[in-house]
Amino acid sequence: MGYYNQDELQNTIGTLMSDTICDNEINAENAILHHKEGVDLIPANLDLSAIEFSLVNAMSREFTLKNSIRGIKDNYDYVLIDCMPSLGMITINALACSDKIIIPVQGEYLAAKGMGHLLKTVTRVQKQINPNLKIGGVLLTLVDKRTNLSKDVRDTLIDNYGQYVKIYGAEIPKAINTAKSTSTGKSIFEFDKNSPVANAYNNLAKEVLENERTRQKDGTSKVR
Repeated sequence: MGYYNQDELQNTIGTLMSDTICDNEINAENAILHHKEGVDLIPANLDLSAIEFSLVNAMSREFTLKNSIRGIKDNYDYVLIDCMPSLGMITINALACSDKIIIPVQGEYLAAKGMGHLLKTVTRVQKQINPNLKIGGVLLTLVDKRTNLSKDVRDTLIDNYGQYVKIYGAEIPKAINTAKSTSTGKSIFEFDKNSPVANAYNNLAKEVLENERTRQKDGTSKVR
């Protein structure tokens, strides 16, 4: 997104969580960066990995992230939390303060096999920490249309989990432009707004919003 020197930033999600753990005064507004593409963000850097260890002995450790952003979340219609691909305490914190999650699954068999473990973790979080947490859907990523592998993975996900969770129709394709946009410090929309990846994310956003409107219109939750 155009921020190259993350390690030099004084205010990050890591410093906010550290202040929360130490019971210091928190001002999440100071950590917000206003991007020219109309997105506000709180950055993270390598210091966030150290928070995993700090959380071990923290009081109410599952709610550290929730308490860190409590003062700003109501200022936005949507707050997106980009999690690392692990089920450590940082991810548990994200699940504890979320209303809904989107599960990205790479278009390969090993990634699909991890779904069962993740769903069990989500169920435990729902029962013990955040009863309001819902699964918005499963998003297939790094899809290679040149092979049948991604189609086979989608079919496997539908067969094994389709009755429990929504499998999004939108798919994020594998593309070299994604890596190029990251290296230039631009989002895929600024780098190449007409690329297949940009179109795929637009389709995902439309699908998510349409599902939300349908749920509100019906007065029932269609996501599990």
